[in-house]
Amino acid sequence: MKSWKKILSLILVLSVGAILTACGSSDEASDQDQAEASDEELTIGQINWAENIAVTNMWKVILEEKGYNVKLNNVNMGTTMKALESGDMDASLEVWLPVQDANYLKEYKDTVNFSEATWYDNAKVGLVVPTYVEEVNSVDDLKKHKEKFEGEIVGFDPGAGTMEVTEQLLKDYNLDYELLPSSEPAMIAEIGKAIENKEPIVAPLWSPHWVFSKYDLKFLEDPKKTYGGVEKIHHATRQGFAEDYPKVSEWLKNWKMNDKQIGQLIEYVESAEEPLDGAKKWVKENQELINEWVK
Repeated sequence: MKSWKKILSLILVLSVGAILTACGSSDEASDQDQAEASDEELTIGQINWAENIAVTNMWKVILEEKGYNVKLNNVNMGTTMKALESGDMDASLEVWLPVQDANYLKEYKDTVNFSEATWYDNAKVGLVVPTYVEEVNSVDDLKKHKEKFEGEIVGFDPGAGTMEVTEQLLKDYNLDYELLPSSEPAMIAEIGKAIENKEPIVAPLWSPHWVFSKYDLKFLEDPKKTYGGVEKIHHATRQGFAEDYPKVSEWLKNWKMNDKQIGQLIEYVESAEEPLDGAKKWVKENQELINEWVK
């Protein structure tokens, strides 16, 4: 009888052990799933452009909901590329190709990972004027109307790819204009002030951008195609990022947005008291789309 009790006790011990082992394996798998998210801070570069502020805050919301610790570093494009090269930054979410950021691709292609995947495929860049400036419809028209614009093109961040392309445009069209660097908010403010007074103004702008929903602006024709045609927006990461954050790397490659989606996101972020609040609202309303990215 005692021997049977010993056998039953042994079976019970083995069974409990098996159950605990199974639970341990499950917990271990769960721990492995969380390991990537519990790593040190993930740093994303943020450039002070409307669409960049929108998408960086959107990804901060998405990733933090997945357990990541995300920091947004507010820097310009040149500093962003250097930080990616040195490994001081993990990712930049906005690289315009094939034209606007071609110089950065050329300089950093061996030390920074430029994703072949694109998240927006219908971008446009060019000089814009208010639609009421009826006599100016092409970059060529700027020559004979130099006095109207006082020989100035109101620009934004120095070092931005589009600013460098605009400098090239001045050479290509032999335009005796000065490109004035400032910041995107300052440039938009100047556009708003000019439109309020119904004055002429010319500035380099891009689509997608919320400003087109606020003001009536038109792109000037660019016969020499200095700005290129349709631009696509990529992301870039430091070397080793895909090995350190394989899930996030895949999610960024899955990321796709259309005009309506990016337009609404920018609108939410711009109108919120804090950009993160606008991003949270958009993420909440578009969970089905986000699930396609982070599947």
